[in-house]
Amino acid sequence: MDTNNRDLSVKNIRLALPMILEDAATSPEERFQNTCLRPILKFQNDLLLAVFRSYLDLRKGQFYTLSKPKKLEYIDHAIRKDLKFKSLLIGIVVGQFTVEEWGLYQAHERELRKRMTGLLVQRIQDSFNE
Repeated sequence: MDTNNRDLSVKNIRLALPMILEDAATSPEERFQNTCLRPILKFQNDLLLAVFRSYLDLRKGQFYTLSKPKKLEYIDHAIRKDLKFKSLLIGIVVGQFTVEEWGLYQAHERELRKRMTGLLVQRIQDSFNE
């Protein structure tokens, strides 16, 4: 499969999200977050949650005995501080990039990793906070 076909296929399988209105002052990082990261995270939601549940199972399920605030803190800590786990989650997202998106990601990697990490924490916290 050539690059153009792969990129088109990747974009076609993402869920359509209502476009967030952007003004001229929107940074490239914010545009990337809204047009790329959010749709990928939504598309990969079930996989991300399954991976997190496996992560919890490997740690003997202590998570399930925690209070709600402690669960939220646990999720934040697991994603931000466990570098191996964080890299796995980021890999799940990055694997859905087109070649062009990969180039944009590389150009702004530090800021986009921070944004992606925050979005991952929020998405997983929201699903366990119900």
